[in-house]
Amino acid sequence: MNTNTSQTKIATFGELLLRMGIANGNRFTQAKEMQIHIGGAEANVCVLLSQLGIKTNYITRLPNNDLSQLALNELHKYNVNTTDCIYGGDRIGLYFIESGNQIRQSQVIYDRNNSAFATIAEDEINWDEVLENTTHFHWSGISPGVSNEASLVCKKAILAAHHKGITISSDFNFRTKLWQYGKNPSEIMPELLYYSTITIADLDSTEIYFGIKTDKNDSDSNRFLKTYELLKEKMPYLKTLAMSFRKSEGQTHLYSGMLLHKGELYESKPYLIHLVTDQIGSGDAFTAGLLYSLKNDLSGQECINWATACGVIKQSIIGDFAITTPEEINHFIKNGSSNRINR
Repeated sequence: MNTNTSQTKIATFGELLLRMGIANGNRFTQAKEMQIHIGGAEANVCVLLSQLGIKTNYITRLPNNDLSQLALNELHKYNVNTTDCIYGGDRIGLYFIESGNQIRQSQVIYDRNNSAFATIAEDEINWDEVLENTTHFHWSGISPGVSNEASLVCKKAILAAHHKGITISSDFNFRTKLWQYGKNPSEIMPELLYYSTITIADLDSTEIYFGIKTDKNDSDSNRFLKTYELLKEKMPYLKTLAMSFRKSEGQTHLYSGMLLHKGELYESKPYLIHLVTDQIGSGDAFTAGLLYSLKNDLSGQECINWATACGVIKQSIIGDFAITTPEEINHFIKNGSSNRINR
């Protein structure tokens, strides 16, 4: 394997959140206690990339209190750099999760209005300084969905990265329960996505952001290729498009990935997941696996294999973070799922 990770430094911008999970499979209305995890799309990406040996720089705005320190301590456990985080505002963003099961959906309630991140000022971060020595900038559609202020800062970061010639990647990441500040995603996202050379998308978000529709009766691969063709008209710098696909067969999930890279289509094998421990963060793990493999100049097939494997492995882990290693991922790619004890 050709490893270029020592020369790579990936910076991300997003909101760091406290995840409040209802314990013991209870519903919100039954809750007597909660379990705290730390999360946020960009933070999730950084945590896995750092475990894979890539230098990461996580950038956000937090209140100056012990809850923020709790969250940052979790990132520091995985060697994520946070020295460019800024402080201000009164509260950290929260989200509450009621875990579903094979019968009912999981439920999320956001409590992010007027958080430190949502009230960030447009000129509060000097992006020319923050992005110095950065080789790659990653962001997701969650940040501009939080508030108009966060959207403006995200735009400044993207433009600064573009002017510096830094590779930009994005995750479409549409969240229905965000975008409550009077702007439609289609007014904001196309301009921000314009500069991405790598993007992780899905068919629903593509329609919401760009109005791009494909035939739902067509195959996933044909819909994927058609989406790439139409996205290229909207995103002229786009070179690499990836998507993960999840389908249900009874109580079993069928999970797979597709990649268009250097003009070629690559597909992972589909994985049957009979038990999902925690689905949240699987898309971020998929993203991190893709960025890692691209930065290591792996073949297109190896890239989508890595991304998909990371997405599958995350679903076996409680919390937002994918806690794994290159050795475990490689073993999974070669051998698939296993219930044997490693001893």
